[in-house]
This record gives sequence, structure tokens and C-alpha cells, in this order.
Amino acid sequence: MILPHNHHQPRPLQTFPVLLLGLFLAVMAGVPSSATAQLSASTSRLKFGWVAVGTSETQLVILTNTGSSAVNLSSIAIDGPEFRISGVAMPQSLAAGQSTSVNVIFTPTASGWVSGQVTFNSNASNPNLALSVRGTGVKKEPVTASPASLSFGQVPVGTTSQLSLTLTNHCLCKQTVSELQIVGSGFAVVNPPPAFTLASGQTITVSVSFTPKAAGIDSGSVMADGPYVNVPLTGTGTGTTTATLSVTPGTLSFGSIALGTTATQTSSLTATGGSVTVTSAASSNGQFSLSGISLPVTIPAGQSVSFGVVFTPTSAGTDSANLSFVSTNSPNKTVEAVTATATMPYISLSWSPSTSQVSGYNIYRGTSTNGPFSRLNSSLDTNTSYVDNSIGVGATYYYATTAVNSSGQESGYSNLAEVNVP
Repeated sequence: MILPHNHHQPRPLQTFPVLLLGLFLAVMAGVPSSATAQLSASTSRLKFGWVAVGTSETQLVILTNTGSSAVNLSSIAIDGPEFRISGVAMPQSLAAGQSTSVNVIFTPTASGWVSGQVTFNSNASNPNLALSVRGTGVKKEPVTASPASLSFGQVPVGTTSQLSLTLTNHCLCKQTVSELQIVGSGFAVVNPPPAFTLASGQTITVSVSFTPKAAGIDSGSVMADGPYVNVPLTGTGTGTTTATLSVTPGTLSFGSIALGTTATQTSSLTATGGSVTVTSAASSNGQFSLSGISLPVTIPAGQSVSFGVVFTPTSAGTDSANLSFVSTNSPNKTVEAVTATATMPYISLSWSPSTSQVSGYNIYRGTSTNGPFSRLNSSLDTNTSYVDNSIGVGATYYYATTAVNSSGQESGYSNLAEVNVP
């Protein structure tokens, strides 16, 4: 019998542990460690305030891929009919270090405390990231916030933007707020008041600031304890972008405006890349002025302030001006070009036709009820209307018409029509 070649013989038993150990290490190297979750949320639980039944409160949750490989978000499950989500499309892929934001909305259908859970399903090492949500429905909110939420827009990292928040007591009884708490990084209440009491109808206004520590979107809230009020906060930190001020529209046209009248159009100033303080404004033409804005004014990043441009013509013709806004940004002067044409006013007259056969009408004008009256039309007018373009500003005129028959006989004056020109 011929024996098989020894390379087909079984290997010594002691070699197997080495091969198995190598295989085990290779498999382990390909599996992410469960000690570090790849998907994280900006908070593990959301607390909504007292929300009137049938109304909604929205809070922002930020999901971040903290791992070294992509995370595929497949779906979002919601436990609790009073809660829903918006602002995110599924499925979605997040690269390493990438974030996405999700709006969680609480709409109570009845009075009372409710809770629920939002679960983010993905292929991360924590495939079912859970977010606890809770809130209270009430028939009427005793204390409300205005605005209901604060959005700081884009703010350069290391700088600070401030917005005002007003709390109002709508109850007939007093309401005591023990403290104002902040949730979220980078947000703060400026000079937070101690415990305070609001009488019926009384308000208190505080300033809330946002100082981003890193680029990216941040979310949080201001919470009032006592009557439970929750004000959602959002803001986006940006790089070292220079703050700029822009005016919209850049060129403004009034068209034709009657002399002696005043016209107003609306424009707006917008800050981008950081907050901007507008210190002063000037017009190169006294017929154009500003209204509805008090200077100096600080515009937070991403916010706008509206103002009126007023045209008060003092003479007929086309006029133009540059409206210049001086601010703390660079360049420190922003200009809006405006144009308008002032036209002389006119008076449009019309009357009922004569009941007799007539060939036409004459139109007369005077500056007092007793005359004298001057005829305006050079030839007989066959129409029952007339436009007087030869008037002055600030005057009062009296008009009358007469009817003329085919024989040239003219009737007496009609009733007088009085017109005051501005």
C-alpha cells in the first residue's frame, strides 16, 4: 500500500490555536467598537412647556455622526400621537463628522402631561438611538413668550448676538416665576433676573445671547419655572466671516408722485456673517427721508430691520438721492439709490348730461364762490368730463359748467364743485 504524501497528513494540533487567534483578530478589526456610539443626539430628552391644546411647539434636535465611517439613517419611529417630526428626509447618509437637524413638534390634543419616544434607526453601532419626549397640554397658557421661539441665524464663532424675549401674564391672578434656565451650549440669559412675580397683564423683557464656540448649528431653550414656559433657541456658528450690512432693494423707484402729496415705500437692512450696529443714516436730497427706524440699532446676524423711505416733493421734476447707512461692519457705509418724479396735480371733473338738446359744454373755474369765473376750454366741449392740469398746490378752486345749444345760447352755471388741492 502506498501512503499519502506527508503534506496531506494532518498538521500538528498545536498549530490550530495560532491560526484561530489570527482569524479572530481579523474579524474583530472589522467590527466597530460598541463602546463608542457612531450616532449621537444633541440631547437625550426633550421637555416641552405648557402648550395650549390645538397649538404646537417645535424644538430642534441635532444628530451627529461621531464615528469614522458613514452612518445611514433609515427611518424614524415615533411613539406618541401628540408628537411628530419634520425637516428631515429618510433615508439619509451622514459622513463622518456630519450633522443633520430634525424638528420635533408637540401638538397636544387634550389637557394633561404626556410622554413619548422618538427612535432614530440606522446602521450605526447604536442602531436604535432613543430620544425621550414629554410635554403638557393646557386649555390656556397662563404665561406666554413673544416671540415663541428665538432664531439667531448665523453668528461668527467667538462673537455674541442678542435677542429680546418678553413674557406676559394672561391670567387674572399673579404668576411667580422662580428662575429662567438655559438648555444648550452657547446660549445665555443676559443679567438673569431673580425670582419675579407678574401681575395680571404685566410683562417682563429679558435679553438672550448666543455665543457659538464652534462652527455648526446649535439648539437649546429658555425654560421658565412656575408657569412652565419653554422657548426654543437655534443659532448657527460660522467661521471668521466678516459681518456685512446690505440694503434691499439696492435701487428704489417711486415712479410718478403728484406734487403736494407724500409717498412711502418699504426697504430693509440685513446683517450677515455677524451682528451689525447701524449708527447713523443720511440722505443726499432733503425730499427723501427715513421713517420707522430708530438709530443706533443692532441687527443680529441673519436678521433684518425694516424702514420706510418717504418722498415729499417740493417741486415738479425728476429727483434722486443716495441714502447712506453708517455701521460697524466693513465697509462701513451701505448705500441705497432712490429716484422719483414729482408731477403737478390735476383735477378730473365729470357731470351729468343736459336733459335738453345741446351742442356742448363750457367749463368755468374761480377761486371764490362769488367768482369771477374764467372759462377753461378754448372750444366747445362735447364730452361730459374734463381734466384741469393748470392748478397750483395749496389752492382752493370752484368749478361750474354750462350747456350750449345749437343756436349758441348758453345756460346758467351749474352747481359749484369745490376742490382743495393739498
